Amino acid sequence: MSARQAVGIDIGGTKIAAMRISTDGEIRARTVRPTPATDQAAAMPAIEAAAAAVFDDDVAAIGVGLAGLIEARSGVLLSAPNLSWRRLGVSEGLGARFGLPVTVDNDATAAAWGESRLGASRGSDHSLFVGVGTGIGGGIVSGGDLVRGAHGLAGEIGHIIVEPDGPVCGCGNRGCWEQVASGLAIARAGARAVAEEPGSTIARLAGGDPHLATGELVTRAAREGDAAAVAIVTAVAERLGEGIAGLVNVLDPEVVVVGGGVGEAGDLLMGPLREAYLAAVEGADVRPDVSIVPAQLGNDAGAIGAALLALEATPA
Repeated sequence: MSARQAVGIDIGGTKIAAMRISTDGEIRARTVRPTPATDQAAAMPAIEAAAAAVFDDDVAAIGVGLAGLIEARSGVLLSAPNLSWRRLGVSEGLGARFGLPVTVDNDATAAAWGESRLGASRGSDHSLFVGVGTGIGGGIVSGGDLVRGAHGLAGEIGHIIVEPDGPVCGCGNRGCWEQVASGLAIARAGARAVAEEPGSTIARLAGGDPHLATGELVTRAAREGDAAAVAIVTAVAERLGEGIAGLVNVLDPEVVVVGGGVGEAGDLLMGPLREAYLAAVEGADVRPDVSIVPAQLGNDAGAIGAALLALEATPA
């Protein structure tokens, strides 16, 4: 008999990643499609096409992780800071198309579950997942269970306001944490470096065009030892560490898992992040150690977690 499998779909601002995954987390098939971020009419067809590309007869359920506010009971996307979609009936649409149970969660919540079951926080009953990419998402595991809150909207850690007069965020507010401590912040500072430091490695890699100074490019320049790039990554890492300290004060986890694209900067990020955390957390000299570790499942965490959640919600 074939192992039970689910389709896990991770939907972000730029791509839809779909995978067919077994109960032990083995990826049997995968596909990546572009996200029609500004076209709501194209949203469900794109999601359904991604699911169909990896589907087979052993699939028992479909799980979705989506970057936005999810109404947990209905599986409706209410809104998303980096997508123009509003009140999108993801669960209903996929259920009608495939005739299977569908679960829908925030993407960072799904990633938190993936890391908790099969990744860096496996074995911990109390963990915090911080996904740092274009923005910042969060997922909370407490007592071995996901924390979704009263309405399924818990974990929106990236939208805590830390600079009231700071940059405008996709959510409509100013100075959200994700605006100063994410890939957006790295890219913004990188663009300034291209203009102000034309001799830097950032400027060379960007061909002198500030618009090409992405977070990935700045991180690459930092790995090559470029002083301007190292300073940018360090500054963002410090803001991350300060924010994580505040969350640890509130949640008291055993482990904090840092995932997402920015997390791939490795020790360039994690070193100053941990130092800033220790400088900011309450009672650092008496508090039990909290491990702050990189994610193990990488960019697959969201889809893996979504698939596992779907399987666990579906009777065998």
